[in-house]
Amino acid sequence: MYRVHFIRENKKIEVSEGTTVLEAQRMAGLKPDAPCGGAGTCGKCQVIINGRNVQACCTPVREDLQVDTAVSSSLDDAVILTEGFSRPVTFQPGITVHSIELKKTVPGDKRSDWERMLTALADAGATDTHLFLPSPDLASSLYEKCQKGGLWHVIHTDREILDLWPEKRAFCFVAFDIGTTTLAGYLLDAANGRVLAVESRMNPQAQYGADVIMRADYALAHGTEELSRCIRSEINEMIGCLSKQTGRKRTDIFQVCIVGNTCMHHLFLGISPASLVHAPYTPAVSQSMTFPAIQYELDIHPKGQLLMLPNIAGYVGADTCGCLLAIRPDLKEEITLLLDIGTNGEMILGSRERLVTCSTAAGPAFEGAKIECGMRGTDGAVDHVSFENGVWHYTTIGNHPAVGLCGSGLLDLTAQLLLHGFIDENGSLESGQNDSKTFMLVPPNAAGNEKGVYLTQKDIREVQLAKAAIAAGIRILMKTLSITEDDVSCLYIAGAFGNYMDPVSAGIIGLIPRSLVKRIQPIGNAAGEGAKIALLNTKEWSLADTLAQNVEFVELAALPEFQDCFVDELEFSSPI
Repeated sequence: MYRVHFIRENKKIEVSEGTTVLEAQRMAGLKPDAPCGGAGTCGKCQVIINGRNVQACCTPVREDLQVDTAVSSSLDDAVILTEGFSRPVTFQPGITVHSIELKKTVPGDKRSDWERMLTALADAGATDTHLFLPSPDLASSLYEKCQKGGLWHVIHTDREILDLWPEKRAFCFVAFDIGTTTLAGYLLDAANGRVLAVESRMNPQAQYGADVIMRADYALAHGTEELSRCIRSEINEMIGCLSKQTGRKRTDIFQVCIVGNTCMHHLFLGISPASLVHAPYTPAVSQSMTFPAIQYELDIHPKGQLLMLPNIAGYVGADTCGCLLAIRPDLKEEITLLLDIGTNGEMILGSRERLVTCSTAAGPAFEGAKIECGMRGTDGAVDHVSFENGVWHYTTIGNHPAVGLCGSGLLDLTAQLLLHGFIDENGSLESGQNDSKTFMLVPPNAAGNEKGVYLTQKDIREVQLAKAAIAAGIRILMKTLSITEDDVSCLYIAGAFGNYMDPVSAGIIGLIPRSLVKRIQPIGNAAGEGAKIALLNTKEWSLADTLAQNVEFVELAALPEFQDCFVDELEFSSPI
């Protein structure tokens, strides 16, 4: 056993010989950023040991170490999008409160305390009280409550009594969107649906890989427990922070609704993702589900519930179902396209007549992974780039010195290089600089690091792969409905990248059809908004399964024309 001391965090941990420094970071709870999952290919997990920069994932512990994490990125620094577009819904939650009067039993009344409580509940306006099955925990306290008498407040669903309170006080719901990269949580007032607090974090599972395939592979090799435990622990921490922000108690929270892509959904529940990584790539389970929250280690009211929205298909998950609830394209006469650009690109095209969906493996390029100077949207990330009168201009998040490119900056830089002839239609880079296969945007003497901020030929190939996957998916869906770009009235773009990107740049590189650029409506974290709606209106929650089942899934991998379409879209069209 050797001792590893993480200097900046002042954390010490003992590990066995051969443990990598990255694994030691995980064991110490440091949440390192490792987009390649520890495969040694991304170079993002660098630390300083004995004055040398080394990759944490490739450095085994063979002696006591002093580790400085100064040069590595953490999952605690990013700017996370929590706001999103939604529509108003009637406030009709699945948990309600009725005030009843409990009385001592009288001689001759053979009814049980539970039956007399249900009668009082029916008299107070509750319906179908015969469906409430007795709860031994609550029933055991009813005698004392009846002896005290007076007014009691019954918190219940349409099938279950959750608690009886002697005073009427506020209780809450929590909605979560578990993204591959980020987490967003919302504490809602159960009396009126108002958002009381918002909390966001990076998904700690990112230390096991940037995309869902890496994490699924890790789960298949090591089991789901590690990944499940780390996400549940983070969600629990967020619940604690949301409660603290508002002065509410954890036991005041009665429902938690979670959305996420299919892999995030499975890993949270501890379901093996084996069916997702083997043909024909189907979910292990798709329908909506309700569980006791305590079963999944969520520290809320002991009788609190966990609600999971349904998955639509293999890689079209509950987060897309959340977007459906927020936008409801199934109610629209006009044809709309809903697009969520992330490590996976999900899209839904159609109207009330017919909706079709597909998923494309866009990869994590627009989230900073696989790009040599790529990074998440944190301080110092170049977020926008322009080229005017022969001069390059850029902005950074927080106005800090430039240290890398986040997704929107990568998109802008690629578009500007293409627009001004530095990249040809095949994607070949001729920078006009000393190294023709590398374009230096910010030289080292002007950057916040030692190497500067630049784009390589390999980076451009990653952009081509990502944009081709999205563009080909859009083309295939339009062909499925026998429509053209002119028939699409609105392009809704969900997610953080879609919110911050320049639509013109997206059109220039062919990520989206140019004719749709002026019809774009960013909708932010619409998946999180859908999770809120499921809590605020029980009819919408019940409708989610029907929505998911009625959307037709197009399996791109099974279509011979998809590969040809994808290859065609790898090229950049003429920017003029």
